[in-house]
Amino acid sequence: MLQALFRRLGYELDDGVWRGTVDYYLRRTSHGSTLSELVHGLVLARARRAEAWSYVHEALEADIDDIQGGTTGEGIHLGAMAGTLDLVQHGLTGLETREDALWLDPVPLPALSGYPFTLRYRGHSGIGVRRRGDQPEISVPDSEESPVRVVLADRAVTVAPGETCSLVVPSAPSG
Repeated sequence: MLQALFRRLGYELDDGVWRGTVDYYLRRTSHGSTLSELVHGLVLARARRAEAWSYVHEALEADIDDIQGGTTGEGIHLGAMAGTLDLVQHGLTGLETREDALWLDPVPLPALSGYPFTLRYRGHSGIGVRRRGDQPEISVPDSEESPVRVVLADRAVTVAPGETCSLVVPSAPSG
């Protein structure tokens, strides 16, 4: 998605440029805000997957432990908490809605091997998205609505109302 945005602006964003940009900013970021770990966790989920969890964990811990002393109780961290939730629901699952489908590109984080959440999509209330190890699972509640198309990597499946589908994440290419 980011590559498509840059392409529309007339730039090519290949993996080398992306990783170099991430490295550049990682060396210069001071993390003065609890949102910093959140943003870095999301970026690293795509650039350096193995390093992402430490930033995600810091963001979660900052929100739960109220590390700034009282701002959580005042509601200051509500935005950060919502961002952390969005990171888990969208960033770590790679969840996007496009081309009349739910697209998934999950980040393998052994420290967070399983988590469930529900979403609303195309008239369906309560579509279940669950991660179990490296396998995402989609459950579409029974209804009169149309089946849901789900895309993972280079393949698509259709999940009918009342059905659950476990998807196998392709292995990363070695090299």
